[in-house]
Amino acid sequence: MPELLIELFSEEIPARMQARAASDLERLVTEALGPLKPRAAAAYASPRRIALSLEVDATVPGSTVNERGPREGAPEKALAGFTRKHGVTQDALTLENGFWVLHREIAPVNAATRIAEVLPGLLRRFPWPKSMRWGVGSAFTWVRPLRRIVCLLDGKVVDFTLAEGEDNDHGLKSGNLTEGHRFTKPGAFAVSSTQDWLDGLRAHEVEPDAARRRTLIAEGVARLAGEEGLNVVADPGLIDEVAGLTEWPVPFLGQIDDEFMTLPPEVMQVSMRVNQRYFALRNSDGSAAPRFAFVANLLPSDGGTLTIAGNERVLRARFADARHFWDLDRAATLASRVPALDRIVFHASLGSQGARVQRIVRLAGILAGMTGADPAQAERAALLCKADLTTGMVGEFPELQGIMGAYYARHDGEPAAVADAIGAHYMPRGPLDAVPTAPVSVAVALADKIDMLVAFFAAGEKPGGSGDPYALRRAALGVIRIIRENGLRLDLAKVFWEAAQGLPEALRLAPDLDVLPEFVADRLRVQLRGEGARHDILAAVSVGNTDTDIVRLLARAKAIADMLETDDGRNMLAATKRAANILRIEDRKDGPHEGAPNPALYAQTEEKALADQLATTIPAVEQATAQERYADAMRDVAALRPALDQFFDKVTVNDNDPAIRANRLRLLSELCRMTVLIADFSQIEG
Repeated sequence: MPELLIELFSEEIPARMQARAASDLERLVTEALGPLKPRAAAAYASPRRIALSLEVDATVPGSTVNERGPREGAPEKALAGFTRKHGVTQDALTLENGFWVLHREIAPVNAATRIAEVLPGLLRRFPWPKSMRWGVGSAFTWVRPLRRIVCLLDGKVVDFTLAEGEDNDHGLKSGNLTEGHRFTKPGAFAVSSTQDWLDGLRAHEVEPDAARRRTLIAEGVARLAGEEGLNVVADPGLIDEVAGLTEWPVPFLGQIDDEFMTLPPEVMQVSMRVNQRYFALRNSDGSAAPRFAFVANLLPSDGGTLTIAGNERVLRARFADARHFWDLDRAATLASRVPALDRIVFHASLGSQGARVQRIVRLAGILAGMTGADPAQAERAALLCKADLTTGMVGEFPELQGIMGAYYARHDGEPAAVADAIGAHYMPRGPLDAVPTAPVSVAVALADKIDMLVAFFAAGEKPGGSGDPYALRRAALGVIRIIRENGLRLDLAKVFWEAAQGLPEALRLAPDLDVLPEFVADRLRVQLRGEGARHDILAAVSVGNTDTDIVRLLARAKAIADMLETDDGRNMLAATKRAANILRIEDRKDGPHEGAPNPALYAQTEEKALADQLATTIPAVEQATAQERYADAMRDVAALRPALDQFFDKVTVNDNDPAIRANRLRLLSELCRMTVLIADFSQIEG
């Protein structure tokens, strides 16, 4: 099996584009070389190259292609056009079933020829998110100037050039030369196979495997920190980014001056991460350590002394800037900053951030009564929650919104519950983030997210397709998680209505507000699907149901799921579906068949037994569902199984006597009416 190696060596590729580019190279080459049956593909990405190794067949087998042309007797122009298209004369055609047919033999093509045919066009059309032109004489584009192309098939160069017509494509053509580390091992060297390429690059201080670079970085930084009894703040995204910036990662530790250790640890971490791609470290008790970790792109000749000193000097300047913002921001209270929010536009249709804050204050006060929070504290936290948007620190580091507000609120002497709520009101920011649990924090966080949802839906900005520029899906998931994890009993439809009353009058009755409850319900189904839960059961309890109490809906869904884990439950589901199907079909003929059945028309003991059991079960289920005892309701429903089994086994619903038939259909209607109290069982799979 011939081995194909492709390497595209360029100037530095942005870290965020490398993994996608390697994946695209694998996908496009595999598709283009489909006739060669590519397999065992391995893609590589590093700051100056993307590469692909795979196995292919030695040849594309020969084949016969049959092309059907015009009908016999078709105009001469049609026949001439067909022969011209395929480059043949009429003598090459045969008549088959009234049509002119061309039988063409396609000769086998060796792998090298096929590769040389497809790669130039593939590279010219490579889908970089952003690309550039350089030099003169070519319109060829790449993410950064492309310098070399390695293309080897079983160790031999597959010859091709990117030149096209008068475009010289910078003289780029395939070869067997690559380059090592720009500074420590400069210059080109030849390779003959994938393993030779890997070994050669590592010998020239380049690690081409992104996964290995990530491991070297994570383990190297953790080892250095562990030697000093410190822990690394988890940051997988930073590890990925640094792996995309270094070809030969070498970790080091640096020292933070004592004068900066009074900065909030979040400020230190964000400043190090955003500005310098440094890793924050913590003491064993979780407090910020006076040390930081960074990764160099080579091993310095002095062991790193000058490198460490240089990075410490750079960090000192960064922290001095942060110290300036920290001191300057605390000179004014958060409360004094609130009026400035009136000058910050939130949305053209929704007014300023100041107007939004007033809506959040109003809604937080309403929610306080539903979450057990102190209304005054909830309204105070809501009033101040966006004030840190006017501070220098948040202007420099938007990631610190809310976090800095909490620090400044504590500095101003605000109650602890108020400061904590300001710091937590953006939570959860992502799926791995914790949700607020303190009552005041819960009220403000819900008010913030619900106002986002209601305001943007009212303004006609609901998400469409994959587009969600205002992160409304994330806001909905945040609302759901806060409610679920705190066990809150909220009628969301009512809360949405209350939130809408704070909007400009022209938006309060916007039509898109009517679909907001279903939007949240859909997000809940997505979340349950991600958890591996039975989202079809949630759909069953939601269909035709105006209840928007998430906790109650989930309790009903869980009771049904638990019932369906038993044989009685599964059989009961099948029987009720059967009853619903019969009733639906017969209702189309002469329905609806509603109303109480007539006991005098029961002709068989099995239907009387079912009627007697329904007479006791229906009131019990009605009472249990009204009291939210859903497990009891499911148990009562499941107890109907023997009577239902006997009924369907012994009783013919569509009796020849019209009166008996109608009475039996009314009996099934009673059964369906009872089950609808719990869920639409037809929505449940299985």
